[in-house]
Amino acid sequence: MLILLNPWWWKKSEFATKFPYARERIAELYFWPFSMNSEPKYSSFRRITAKLVQWMTVVDDTYDVYGTIGELELFTQAIQRWDIGCIASLPECYEAIFNAMVELFDEIIELLNAVDGELNLVLQFLKKASATYIESYMVEAKWCHEGYIPTYNEYRYNVTSTLYQALTIIFIAFGGFATKQTLHWISNNIPPIFQASSVVARLTNDLASHKFEQQREHVASAVECFMKQYGFSQEEAYEFINKEINNSWKVMNEEYLKLVEDIPRPVLDCIVNLARICEFLYANCEDKVTNCALLKDHIVALLLDPVAV
Repeated sequence: MLILLNPWWWKKSEFATKFPYARERIAELYFWPFSMNSEPKYSSFRRITAKLVQWMTVVDDTYDVYGTIGELELFTQAIQRWDIGCIASLPECYEAIFNAMVELFDEIIELLNAVDGELNLVLQFLKKASATYIESYMVEAKWCHEGYIPTYNEYRYNVTSTLYQALTIIFIAFGGFATKQTLHWISNNIPPIFQASSVVARLTNDLASHKFEQQREHVASAVECFMKQYGFSQEEAYEFINKEINNSWKVMNEEYLKLVEDIPRPVLDCIVNLARICEFLYANCEDKVTNCALLKDHIVALLLDPVAV
């Protein structure tokens, strides 16, 4: 397990020097794939997903605090078209982000060549999910640039287009569940169980981080969107959003029971676990990803301290 946290990949990528504005959270972000499934046989899935989540964090910070609208539009086109030529005129960091994604896909292809499954379909849907993820950030960047506070429903619709879909596709591929039925199910018309999981993930994040983020130029969170649209206080917005989170859990539970006969249980567990890890990381309105000192003892207990048997 500890090999997966080896900093060699991070040092080789030179992310720390090329993206001094980005958060380096390798150990902390390993919580994501580990929480999705901790069985030893899924070690390759966890290694790939840990890299993808770190890439996602760099992209998040690039769209939030670094890039101009013009630069971000070109970078979004590059991911949509899978064409590095779109960003030839941009600063070096954009090329580095793009190349890191290409290298990750090359690693996925190499590993999956030895696994039975729909490799071409996996890659097709992974690229589609990555493009959708980038597009949702582009929408938020434009909102921020224009000073636009979307309606709560506009915001909620946009945040369901997240990279969590890509994480689930990777688990399906490396878990040996890559049938056409399962891949089409997760990739076409995002299923309600996945929408609900994404909403829990985004809303718990917003409750924990919106005060800090609003201290600088940043897109409005669910809290600000709700307050503006309905004229409610912050406390009333919190109450409403917590109800939304509880309702989303009800949807997940209901959909799980409906789907368990048709979709492999480990796949459904991964989707539910994405919501669980977010509730843990952002519990008590604390952002344990940004303020990683809050997560240190948990990492030590989970990954370093031996378990007495």
